Amino acid sequence: MRARIYQPARNAMSSGLGKTKVWLLEYAADESREVDPLMGWTSSSDTQSQVRLKFDTKAAALSYARAHGIEAVVQEPHKRKPNIRPGGYGENFATKRRGPWTH
Repeated sequence: MRARIYQPARNAMSSGLGKTKVWLLEYAADESREVDPLMGWTSSSDTQSQVRLKFDTKAAALSYARAHGIEAVVQEPHKRKPNIRPGGYGENFATKRRGPWTH
C-alpha cells in the first residue's frame, strides 16, 4: 500500500493560513476510475483512495505509516515568506504622511 504525507496548501481565494497546519496521509489509488455510461459519474471500487488521515506533526504521520506497514512518501511544503510591511494597514491613514493619499 502506498501513501503520501503532505501539508495542504492555503486556499487560493484568501490570504489566510487556516487548515494548513495539519499533516495529511492520503492513500494512492490502486485502480483507475471508470466513467458510468448512464450518469457520467466517475467511480472506483478502491475505497482506500477516499481515506485522508489528519495528524498534528509529520513525525506522528510517519510513525503511523511505519506501524501499519504503509509505504509513505513525504512531500515537504513550500513555505512562502511573510509579507510584513513596516507600517501595516494603518499606515494608509496616518496623519504624518508626506505625500497625498493615492488610492
